Amino acid sequence: MATTTDQTRRAGFEQTLVSARETMLLSEILKIAIDSFKASKTRFALTALGMVIGTASVILVVTIGLTGKQYILELIQKIGTNSVELEYAGGGSSPSERVLYDDYLTRLDEKAVDQQVPGVLWSSPVLSMHERLSFGGGVTKDTLVLGVSPEYQHIRNLIVTDGRFFDQTDDTEHIKCAVVTTIFAQERYGSYDSAIGQRFQIQGIPFTIIGVFKEAVNDFGQSEIQDETVLIPYSVARYFTGTDRVNQIYFSMRSMNDVPNAAKEIVRVVSARHRPNSVYKAQTLSALLTTAAEIANALTAVLVLVAAVTLAVGGVGIMNIMLANVRSRIREIGIRKALGATYREIKLQFLAEAVIISLTGGVVGTIIGLMLPLSVGFFTAYSLPFSWWSIWIALTSATAVGVIFGTVPATRAAQMDPVDALKYE
Repeated sequence: MATTTDQTRRAGFEQTLVSARETMLLSEILKIAIDSFKASKTRFALTALGMVIGTASVILVVTIGLTGKQYILELIQKIGTNSVELEYAGGGSSPSERVLYDDYLTRLDEKAVDQQVPGVLWSSPVLSMHERLSFGGGVTKDTLVLGVSPEYQHIRNLIVTDGRFFDQTDDTEHIKCAVVTTIFAQERYGSYDSAIGQRFQIQGIPFTIIGVFKEAVNDFGQSEIQDETVLIPYSVARYFTGTDRVNQIYFSMRSMNDVPNAAKEIVRVVSARHRPNSVYKAQTLSALLTTAAEIANALTAVLVLVAAVTLAVGGVGIMNIMLANVRSRIREIGIRKALGATYREIKLQFLAEAVIISLTGGVVGTIIGLMLPLSVGFFTAYSLPFSWWSIWIALTSATAVGVIFGTVPATRAAQMDPVDALKYE
C-alpha cells in the first residue's frame, strides 16, 4: 500500500517537473523572440504593417457593410414593413359566381380586426377611383383618387410638404378637402405652395386642396400611390360609389415581428364574417425586408473575403521576412542546437516570432479599424454600427496567418544541421 502511494507521488512530482520545464521553455522562447525584435525594430514594424492594414480593412469593411445594410433596411421600412394589406380575392368556382356572389370588404371588417387582433396600431380603408381631371390648357389626365382615413398618412409614411393632412374632424364632418401629390401640384399649379387653397372638381363636386404630400422613400412599385394621386376622406369618397365596399384595408402593426402572425389572424377574422367560398389575401413586405437583409449580408461576406486577401498578402510578407531572418541567423541556430536545443524548441521559437509579428499587427489594425465608427459616434450625432464578431474574426485571422505563413521558415530553421550551421559564414 505504501509502495503504491510512493509511486503515485513520484509520478505526480515528475509530471510537475515536466510541466514546469515546458512552461519555462515557452517563456524562454517568447523572451528570445522579443529580444530579436528589439534588435531590429524597423524590420519588425515594417513586417507587421501588412497585418495592420489587413485587419483594419476587415473591421472597416464589416462596418461599411453593416452601415449599408442598416441604411437599406431603414429605407425599406419606410415603405411600410409593419403594414398588412388585406384585399378581396374573389369567391365562387366560376366567373359568373364571382360576380353574383361578390363579398367585398367593408369598414365593419376593419373595425372587427381592430377589436380582435392585438398589436394593430393604425388602420385605414382604401377606396380607389379613376377620374379625368383638367390640368388647364385643355389638358385632362386620368387621375387616381383614393378615399382613405386620416391614419393612412402614418401607415404609408407620407410626408406633407405644404399645408396639412386631413384629420378626424374632416372625415367625420364629410369635409370636401383633398391632399395631392407634389407632382400633381407642380403640373397643375406650378408649385407646391401655390396649390394650397385651390379648388378643383370631381364629378362636378368642388374640392379644396389643403395639403401637398410625397412618399418618404421610393417604394419600388409596392405602393398604390401614383404620380398624380389625390387623397380625399373616405367618408366623402363612398358617396361616389354608393356602396360601403372598399378595395383594400391597410393595418399597421406595432412591431415588424408581429406582421406574419397578424396577417394570418386578420384573414381568419375577416373570413369568419363572410361567405365560406370568399377568399381574402393579406400581403406584407416582410419577405422583401428579409431578402434585402440576406443580400446585404452576402455582399458584406464578399467584401470581407476581398479584405482577407490583404491579410494573405501580409502573411506572404511575414514569410519572406522570416525566411530572410532564418538565413541571417544560421550561426545562432547552430549554436543553440549545439547547446542542446531540440527540433521542437527551434521550430517554436521562429513560429512564435511569426505569430507575435502577425498578432501585434492584428491588434494595432483592430484598434485603427475601430477608431472610425467610435470617432463618428463620439464627435457627431450619427452612429456607425460595428460587430464584435469582426474583431474576433480579425484577431483570429491574424493569428492563423502567423501560424500558416510562419510554419515554413520555422520548419526550415528547425531542420538545419548544427554542424553545417556552425560552419556557415
